Amino acid sequence: MLRFDATMSVPIEDGAAQARRCESEGFQTLWTGESKHDPFLRCLLAADATDRLRVGTAVAIAFGRSPLTVATTAYDLARYTKGRFVLGLGSQVKPHIERRFSMPWSKPAARMREYVQALHAIWDSWDNDTEMSFDGEFYTHTLMPPFFRPPRHEFGRPEVFVAAVGERMSEVAGEVCDGLFFHPFNTRRYLQSVTLPAIMRGRDRAGRSGEGIALCGPVLTATGRTDAELDSAIAGVRHQIAFYASTPAYRAVLDLHGWGDIAPELTAMTKAGRWTELGTLVDDEMLRTFAVVGGPDEVASELIDRYGDLAHSISFSAPYQHDDEVFALVAASVRALSV
Repeated sequence: MLRFDATMSVPIEDGAAQARRCESEGFQTLWTGESKHDPFLRCLLAADATDRLRVGTAVAIAFGRSPLTVATTAYDLARYTKGRFVLGLGSQVKPHIERRFSMPWSKPAARMREYVQALHAIWDSWDNDTEMSFDGEFYTHTLMPPFFRPPRHEFGRPEVFVAAVGERMSEVAGEVCDGLFFHPFNTRRYLQSVTLPAIMRGRDRAGRSGEGIALCGPVLTATGRTDAELDSAIAGVRHQIAFYASTPAYRAVLDLHGWGDIAPELTAMTKAGRWTELGTLVDDEMLRTFAVVGGPDEVASELIDRYGDLAHSISFSAPYQHDDEVFALVAASVRALSV
């Protein structure tokens, strides 16, 4: 059965109510992102309000923090949630890491690989009461006096997911992670022909070819219960597709489908401040390749066809004004069709 995740989309003071609602509606995991607010604090809030719902960061910016800082917070959350916490990490991009976080940037895939390896080395030290000894190219952790060592707990280390678009980061996910978050600017063809083979190369390189990996991510979804709602949703999704397509980091997805030529034109429009015009370059074929479009029942059927045999769980990416209740209807419809 295709499982559904949710993303915290409300102010922090309303987060507990949203978490309880997600649990009652049958969502598997509630993810918290990092943009304007701390994702770990929101996970704690959601976990405190629920009993079964998994909570996780999707994503916390790894390179804005040291591995030890993240290892400590994640280990505490794994304990507090009784194993319901998932650590999701993302690299962000160079300008944000250097100019927003004031942290070093280099070789993002190699750095992420070592970052996750450092997390595991730290947790190994705590779980087995052994000397801390990790000395890498980017990170070094060789000091852990008993006073600073967290007590081992029965729930152990959390699962680690990483967000990936390109092949190198997807290989890293296969090598050292438990799961991969795919980006909303994605297609079934790209996942099958680029992402999954890269994951398997990483698995093979690390001798983990017999192990599985969770594939999760948000799906651009344009839906509505009325024609007016659907038209508004389509307009919002067209604009979001165009926005992503204007970013050089996602060019490979366009190239695979033969749409690479649209990227420079969209980039030029953003530099000229023509933001409201971006969506006009996204035709119906592109719209329906990147997004699932239709009424709630149509969307439910299409989600099963596209992702039922591919993803472990999905969430909804809805970049337009909407009522969350419509997505609860879609999720319920998918569950009914999957029986």
